[in-house]
Amino acid sequence: MTEDRSSIRELIPVIALFTIAKLALHLFTHAGYGYFRDELYYLACTEHLAAGYVDHPPLSVFVLWLVRQGLGDSLLALRLVPALAGSATVGLVGAMAARLGGGRWAVALAMTGALVAPVFLALDHIYSMNALDLFFWALAGYLVIGIVQQGNPRRWCLLGLVLGLALLNKISVLWLGAGLLVGLVITPERRWLKTPWPWVAGAIATAVFSPHVFWQMRNGWPTAEFIKNATGEKMAEVAPLDFVLGQVGMLLPFALPLWLAGLLFLFLHRKGKSYRILGWVYVAVFLILMLSGSSRSNYLAPAYTWLFAAGGVAAAGLLSRPRLTWLRPTALIALAILGAVVAPLALPVLPVDAYLRHAEALGQQPATEERKELGQLGQFFADMHGWEEITDTVVAVHRGLPPAEQAIARVFAPDYGVAGAIDLFGRRQGLAPVLSGHNSYWLWGPGDADGRVLLVVGGSEEELRPLFSQLDRAATIDCGLCIPYENGNPVWIGRDLRLPLAELWPNIKHYD
Repeated sequence: MTEDRSSIRELIPVIALFTIAKLALHLFTHAGYGYFRDELYYLACTEHLAAGYVDHPPLSVFVLWLVRQGLGDSLLALRLVPALAGSATVGLVGAMAARLGGGRWAVALAMTGALVAPVFLALDHIYSMNALDLFFWALAGYLVIGIVQQGNPRRWCLLGLVLGLALLNKISVLWLGAGLLVGLVITPERRWLKTPWPWVAGAIATAVFSPHVFWQMRNGWPTAEFIKNATGEKMAEVAPLDFVLGQVGMLLPFALPLWLAGLLFLFLHRKGKSYRILGWVYVAVFLILMLSGSSRSNYLAPAYTWLFAAGGVAAAGLLSRPRLTWLRPTALIALAILGAVVAPLALPVLPVDAYLRHAEALGQQPATEERKELGQLGQFFADMHGWEEITDTVVAVHRGLPPAEQAIARVFAPDYGVAGAIDLFGRRQGLAPVLSGHNSYWLWGPGDADGRVLLVVGGSEEELRPLFSQLDRAATIDCGLCIPYENGNPVWIGRDLRLPLAELWPNIKHYD
């Protein structure tokens, strides 16, 4: 299994070409549909800077705060960071393929696989911690390859810093840490455990992550409560076979031979076995997630960055035989074409009607990994619709109030999506900060709201009427293609809470 080798310096143009293509793709499609639910929540979080939030650590919020200060909160401003992170991730896939001994075809095949993977396209389209998560895992994989190759102990310090920052971005990086520990114990790299360097790396990661741990302690470990509730009440059960099949679908079925060849390369090939630690990281995390019974398929997505890299080396080497060389460009072109066909399922590049026809032609039905009703669109695309319509309805109700009540009225939203939307769009039209019991909104508290006039989005008359001296239904939400549970909700005007809002607040918390 050989391939014409090129120096890493000679491969820079190839790596740069795919990296730029990835960036251009996301910048070109950045305005598809609209703001995503989580983007609205992250924007709200930037107005409450802290060392943590109920459902995520602080790094992604601080990055967004910097973006918002410099570029504003337009879709382009928000989606510039995930586009850059995504392009850097694809670049790291190419760099790992080169470090593993691949030449031009190996790098090109590896980066094509990463470029067209639907899960990478989706996660790199919106602002959230997930695009940064892909980048940090890929960077960690690149550093592990460097440690194996060069044996430079100081690289452990850099790896510790990367893992610490990655934890400040997403706690699930603990799975990566567990996988690395398994890989160290099982492979010859266990020699490092007799040195202080892996322990130094762990100490650095712990120190970087510690502010968030202290925040959790001060606030009663809200993330533990959130995970418990989300796992038991929100997330749908995922059978082991469904989790396995999900890996194939999220990465493009045609790419299965590529990343599977990468896994086999790491375990079986004489050159790849030196990097078997990365294979064990993948296997360990795979088993943790599969056996949990509730993990989404995309939780494992970051680990495929180095499998694509190793797969590019394996495939290019296998296809270097004289009678098979023609298959290298054929495989690359076929992967790119099939990726382009499937891309509209992950990127909002088509008008909704055209998307629905395209999805039907490919046999795709609306999907979600949560216990939620769906409409025409799957959850990912549905959560990019309806937010301005919801806000406009609430604003119209607010403007219909007498001037004295407009001055004191506050909006209470059922979830962070609606709350974030009204905070972003409604504040521009004179609404006060929104109240909600969902996740970090509950932690931020009621502030100076006194409950004399509340515009309540959602909820039933039976549960709300006992709370107010007067309750009137003022409007009904029509948000079109939004997720169904946001559509058709009433907007109530509640006047004069019977109990102080501060007394009611502990009872409205829902972390999920």
